[in-house]
Amino acid sequence: MRYPEARRLDLVEDLHGHAVADPYRWLEDAGSEETAAWSLAQDELVRDQLDELPGRDHLRRRLRELLPGMIGPPTVLGDRVFHLRRLPEEEHAVLVVREGDAEERVILDPMVLDPSGTTTLDAISLSKEGDRVGYQVSSGGDELSRLWVIDVTTGEVVDGPVPMGRTGSVAWLAGGDELFYVRRLLEVPPGEEHFHRRVYRHRLGTDPAADELVFGEGRDPRTYYGVSTSRDGGWLSISAAVGTEPRNDLYLADLSAPELRLVPVQEGVDARTSGGVRSDDGLLWLFTDLDAPRYRLVVCDPGTPEAAHWRDLLPQDPEAVLTDYTITDDAVVAVRQRDVVSEVTVHDRVTGNVRAPVALPGLGSASVTSRPEGGREVWIGYSDHVTPYRVLHLDVPTGELGIHAVPPGTVELPSIVATQVFVDSTDGARVPMMVIALEDTPRDGVRPTILYGYGGFGNALTPSYGSTATAWVEAGGVYVIANLRGGNEYGEPWHRAGMRGEKQHTFDDFLACAERLVADGWTSPEHLGISGGSNGGLLVGAALTQRPDLFASVVCSAPLLDMVRYEQFGLGATWNDEYGSAEKPDELEWLLSYSPYHHVVEGTDYPAALFTVFDGDSRVDPLHARKLCAELQWATAGERPILLRRERDVGHGARSVTRSIELSVDSLVFEADRLGLTFPGA
Repeated sequence: MRYPEARRLDLVEDLHGHAVADPYRWLEDAGSEETAAWSLAQDELVRDQLDELPGRDHLRRRLRELLPGMIGPPTVLGDRVFHLRRLPEEEHAVLVVREGDAEERVILDPMVLDPSGTTTLDAISLSKEGDRVGYQVSSGGDELSRLWVIDVTTGEVVDGPVPMGRTGSVAWLAGGDELFYVRRLLEVPPGEEHFHRRVYRHRLGTDPAADELVFGEGRDPRTYYGVSTSRDGGWLSISAAVGTEPRNDLYLADLSAPELRLVPVQEGVDARTSGGVRSDDGLLWLFTDLDAPRYRLVVCDPGTPEAAHWRDLLPQDPEAVLTDYTITDDAVVAVRQRDVVSEVTVHDRVTGNVRAPVALPGLGSASVTSRPEGGREVWIGYSDHVTPYRVLHLDVPTGELGIHAVPPGTVELPSIVATQVFVDSTDGARVPMMVIALEDTPRDGVRPTILYGYGGFGNALTPSYGSTATAWVEAGGVYVIANLRGGNEYGEPWHRAGMRGEKQHTFDDFLACAERLVADGWTSPEHLGISGGSNGGLLVGAALTQRPDLFASVVCSAPLLDMVRYEQFGLGATWNDEYGSAEKPDELEWLLSYSPYHHVVEGTDYPAALFTVFDGDSRVDPLHARKLCAELQWATAGERPILLRRERDVGHGARSVTRSIELSVDSLVFEADRLGLTFPGA
């Protein structure tokens, strides 16, 4: 391989007594001529390498065939039923409504707003009466949302745009003429466009610049806020969390009082708590991990909202994690996660006693919703590794469970089996992983295998259908999803066991899963690839620098890789409770112990690596991938390629279906080429 020239700086800084080299600091400046020229040369190199790999046409066609349309759970307001829906041929989901017995009609389509497909629908908020829709959109992946309001009957714009900054929370007042919402200050220092958020009150049709400031003045500029109102609009809840810290403050206000007065529900407490007042019983319902690391559901009088007055309705389970709940006229329907798999149970609304379990179709993931006023119906969103997402309908009094909606389109799936395996990590922790393969796949030690993981921010990788994994498996490969510490698979302790000074546990868990796949005869290091994005990009970056002998290929998407300087770019400053801060001597040592950019060793035969980055990414700056790519291209002693794939006009989050498929095509043919998988027609 002949790589684009990249000069190495003799730059070494003394940071708290550590000599820290940064030879590619200049690649942080995306606007410089030198970086631009280097990036263009990488663009040419990656296309020269990927465009000639076999199987591209088959994969492009098959990924679209394996990707059904999409259907979301309904929101029922009066005689109107709203849901998101995407037909198989559509690029983005659209918002549809059905009124009474009338035909379903589209009321919001991102492709109508922007036929180029680069505008994404970031959030939707429906007025209490269901006659108005607030929607947030951003363009080019920047995730800087603008809020618009349209009339459901006419489709006409009622208000907007209201500049919000990053996607923010919206809560309507009764009548649909006013709302509370979160936006950044209109003027902020350069480089801080995603910070300095506040809660405002807005009357439709008025200038947002004159909106009433409700909350947030004087707080940490990295604070995120959430707002919600009771169904009758009589109560306001505001949550406040600094960055991604696993704790928040929560406040409650009675909007019928002469003046707005926010009363603390929880303040300065190391716990997550959310919820609000219900109009039908007047109680404050709270979902919390305070004194319950696997979460509990509590209720109390909103006049005395402090924890001393809470009553457990659904106490913490000894093993399973409470992940969701919804309320009907006389019941609470709860979702718990046991060994990563969802369970649904119906409980008495007053006592919390279990009435009955709900039999789900398989070992999958579930979420629940109901009418805001209660009712007797519950809709259950469900998916597993062999079942595309669908919506089930539960009649609570009778226990009758049926299918409410399946995604549009027909998907013919091969005979795939998902098997859960438990792995002993380095320190003895029991780590689950899901091995997905065709029935009767031989354990011949040479199966082309992709190991995927995330392990951060309390996010759990629960079972769900994926067309990318299915395309890989039906061609004879094995796809594995590891449930690492740092996630929420076993509650907050599992998260904290993989954050801050314990982050190495996440990498140890991942490496243990890889070694187990080899030991069990599924694959070998020559046929094992790894994949991860965002925090998962950090995961695979650490894995490839710590154990380059264990993998043949790596796909590293939108990654964090320079952990010494990550706080200075994108949203990095909001993540230092998760990782630690380089400004603190002891925490710098944590970061330096695994920062992939600082653990590259010249003369090592590194696995083939494909870095995928997005120029519109406002969360994780592409500079991380540029710097590690240059460092690996310089250091590797082998002939396996180190490539950088750059994409314009998209960001860290949502994108059109076509762009998603093209990214998957490039990633899968790269892994297949290195691991020995042949796609049909290749």
